[in-house]
Amino acid sequence: MPVVTIGLSLHRPEMARLLRKYMQKHDALFLEEPPTEAFDAMLSGRMSVGEYVDVVDTEYPRFEAIMCLTLRELKSQGKGIFPVEPYLENLITLHDHFAEGGRPDELDRETLTYLVYLAEKKATGALISYYQTAAAGSFEMIVDAARRFARIDAERFRLRDALRSQALTSLINVQASSFIEAGAMHYRLTNLIRRRATPGTEVETIFLAGDILRSWEEKGHLYGPGDQLTLLYIFHPAIEDKDRETLLAARALIYSKIVFKGELDADRIPYPHLRDELQCIKLTRQLSVDDCRQLFARIRGVDTSDARKIVFEYARD
Repeated sequence: MPVVTIGLSLHRPEMARLLRKYMQKHDALFLEEPPTEAFDAMLSGRMSVGEYVDVVDTEYPRFEAIMCLTLRELKSQGKGIFPVEPYLENLITLHDHFAEGGRPDELDRETLTYLVYLAEKKATGALISYYQTAAAGSFEMIVDAARRFARIDAERFRLRDALRSQALTSLINVQASSFIEAGAMHYRLTNLIRRRATPGTEVETIFLAGDILRSWEEKGHLYGPGDQLTLLYIFHPAIEDKDRETLLAARALIYSKIVFKGELDADRIPYPHLRDELQCIKLTRQLSVDDCRQLFARIRGVDTSDARKIVFEYARD
């Protein structure tokens, strides 16, 4: 029977080696990106890795470059490599439509592209509302706006996972062993794949960061408070637990101000992102809503470096 491994990972350079380790064990690799001419050209060598990274304009260029080289190597070994991400594929179609002067009312309402349009429109509206509130609103107003956005963003994740599981089903059922690359927020994909796979298919989920966390004798998974809130809504879309939701949203405001963005150098310190995110998660886990209210007033107008100093000193007192 088919064997399927779903690898939940972070798009960080330090995770590329772990991704390669698991990809190496499977015949077919299903990537979390849409099929494009640029990807095919990069994989075949007709486009350089540097050119491809510029084309995709990724937030994590070092990770993307390392993975491109890894995928070329795996392809030369005979691995099947398949980009499968219907949501992003339809999002590209949507962007092309608007870039060519198209209007929303010209979209066919019976297509997946229209479903993606509705999800993006709703999420974008909630995000803009959050940013507007964050600029001048009170702490309570910002927490409520964060909760609203997380709930709507969860709807988008549910749609994205549903579309991807549908697209993957027929593909994994004809492979002896498949590795499905997925971001850490796509935990629900496991349940959907299990439901759709051929009976008897062995489906396993691997948290790639888990290997490192266990080596540090840490328990649990690497989800910050904002991700925890979104996952709560993904798995329980009808939940009404205001105290829990408010606490996670309040902690998320602090976490987002202190966690490092961009790509950190792993040459001096192994797994710098995992270390930083784990430290920030542990710190915010100690905070009450009132702690977050006090801290947010002090850090909302400062940069990450200064915010970290303030929050870390507060936690030590």
